[in-house]
Amino acid sequence: MDIDDLVKLTTRAWALDILAAMHHGVAGRQAPLLAAIGAGRTAFGASLAHLIDLGFLMRNPGHGHPLRPEFRLTGKGAVAAEVAAHVLDQVQEDPARALLRKRWTLPILAQSTRPVRFSSLRAGLAPVTDRALSMSLLDVEDQGWIRREIDLSARRPFPVYSAVGDGLKLGEAVLAR
Repeated sequence: MDIDDLVKLTTRAWALDILAAMHHGVAGRQAPLLAAIGAGRTAFGASLAHLIDLGFLMRNPGHGHPLRPEFRLTGKGAVAAEVAAHVLDQVQEDPARALLRKRWTLPILAQSTRPVRFSSLRAGLAPVTDRALSMSLLDVEDQGWIRREIDLSARRPFPVYSAVGDGLKLGEAVLAR
């Protein structure tokens, strides 16, 4: 998956969960999707509208009531749904799932499958602020998905970040598709 699409996709907390549920065969209506992912109605509605705006979902023409529409994956959405399902199938416990709902977690893991400096991460994730990137790196490091090492080979030492363990698997899962 393209990193720019991934950054846009992860802007809403429940977008990955919605795509993964639809990939696993959950009907594209609000009630079944809400039951499958466990989101609140407001957050779910915002994530659903976001997926439609990005072109990952569309209304299923001729199906559903006007007040209870049915949605289906677009071609682009089917690819993203496969990635989302693959990523979420690897993470079962709640704290890790909650961390994946944060905006920058998955893009950071995808960018750090090989050792990378802070400035390179920031450049690859264009709209991220320094503070947001720093906080996200701390969260991911606390989870054990990324390792921070100090490179002493240069005149000025600098930190290098690299995904490890489950974080590496998640980052590679995003890039593989």
